[in-house]
Amino acid sequence: MAKVYTTEITSDQLPSDNPLHQRLLKAYVAVQDLVKGDLLEVGCGEGRGIDLMIEKVKSYTAIDKIEGIIQRLRQKYPSGKFLSGNIPPFHGLEDNSFDTVISFQVIEHIKDDRSFLKEINRVLKPGGTAYLTTPNRIMSLSRNPWHIREYTADELLSLAKECFSAAEMKGIGGDELVMKYYERNKKSVERIARLDIFNLQHRLPASLLRIPYELLNRWNRNKLQGAHDELVAAINHENYPVTAEGTSALDLFLIARK
Repeated sequence: MAKVYTTEITSDQLPSDNPLHQRLLKAYVAVQDLVKGDLLEVGCGEGRGIDLMIEKVKSYTAIDKIEGIIQRLRQKYPSGKFLSGNIPPFHGLEDNSFDTVISFQVIEHIKDDRSFLKEINRVLKPGGTAYLTTPNRIMSLSRNPWHIREYTADELLSLAKECFSAAEMKGIGGDELVMKYYERNKKSVERIARLDIFNLQHRLPASLLRIPYELLNRWNRNKLQGAHDELVAAINHENYPVTAEGTSALDLFLIARK
C-alpha cells in the first residue's frame, strides 16, 4: 500500500516520527471510552485511530480529502462508511446524524474555521459531543506552512462557544520524558532558525516554504533520533497525559456539545 507520509502526515512506521505519532495517537486513546452511537471522524487520514474507534460505536463514518486513502480504507474497513471531499461543508451528511464527532489535528488546516465548527454542530444529534485537537500555538517551535492558523486555548474556546451550546478546553500535555524530547527539539530548531537571517519563514508565502520545511523537518527528526535513539523510541501515548486545561499543553483538546 502506497504511503502519503510527510513530516506533516506523520508515520507510524518511521522510528524518527515515533514521538509525534504517539502524541497524535493519544487523542484516540483519550476518547475511546467516550465515543458512542453513530460516530463521524472528520479528517481520518490513513486511519491512525480507526481500530480504536470502530469497535466502540454503532457505526463509523469518516471523511477525508485524499481520495486514494479513502478507497483503501473502504477495502480495509468494509463495515465503515468513507467519504472523500474538501471540507467544509460536509457534503452528503444530513443534519442531526451523529452522536459523536471527532476531528484531530484538522482545524488548523481549514480556512473557514467557523463554518467548519458550525458544520460539526449541524451534523451532531441534539446532546451530541464533538472532540477536537489542534496544536497549541504557544508551544509551536516554528511557523508550519501547512497550517492556515494555530490557536491559543482562549482563542479556540471562544470560537467554539459561538458555534456550540457548551464547550470546554482541556489539553494533551507531556511528562518529563516528552518534555526532554521537546527541549532538545526546540534547541535544534532554534539553531536552524538562526540561519534564517532574513526571517523568511515569516515573510514568504506558505506555498514557497513547504518544500524547505519538509526537508529541514525530516532532517531534524532523523538527527534527533540518531543522537537520542533510546529517548525517541521510549516515548508512547502514556507519556502524553490529558490535562485539566489547555493553556500550556502541547495540544489543545476541545470538547463541545450541541
